[in-house]
Amino acid sequence: MTTDLITRRTLLAASGAVVATGASGLLIPARASGLEPTRSMRGGSNNYRKGAPIVERIGGGGFWMSGTVRRAGDGAPLAGQRIQIWAHTTEGHERDPHSHGATLTDANGVFRLEMPQIVPAFGQPHGHLAYDSGEFETVFLRPIMSSSKDTSLEAHFVLQPA
Repeated sequence: MTTDLITRRTLLAASGAVVATGASGLLIPARASGLEPTRSMRGGSNNYRKGAPIVERIGGGGFWMSGTVRRAGDGAPLAGQRIQIWAHTTEGHERDPHSHGATLTDANGVFRLEMPQIVPAFGQPHGHLAYDSGEFETVFLRPIMSSSKDTSLEAHFVLQPA
């Protein structure tokens, strides 16, 4: 017959494990392990204008571009990161300076910028986004909308330190 003894050492070790993991792991936020960085998309840098200003809104608005910015590896949200956005819209071409603007991520790594409705260019309704601040590697995205009637588009960045 085996007798299990609860010693002070095993009790402290078990208590420490519960505190560290929050019993079920719910008290400590989960982080993605080994999250791969986002690769630049082909055509993403077309008509890019370095240094586009941070703006409240591009043009008259009506369409929302949004997404998240996280760090590669652990998936931690990245606050204060500059994301530039531009597109072919009802108010101008993607090469026009007034069709470009930038915004910053919030404390949760979320960005959101209102702009005019995106319309098809080269047969596809799409937006352009860039992370180009220098702390992390530059990434250009060119997400395509499922329909030209969509009024929003999301894009997500996972950044690798430069």
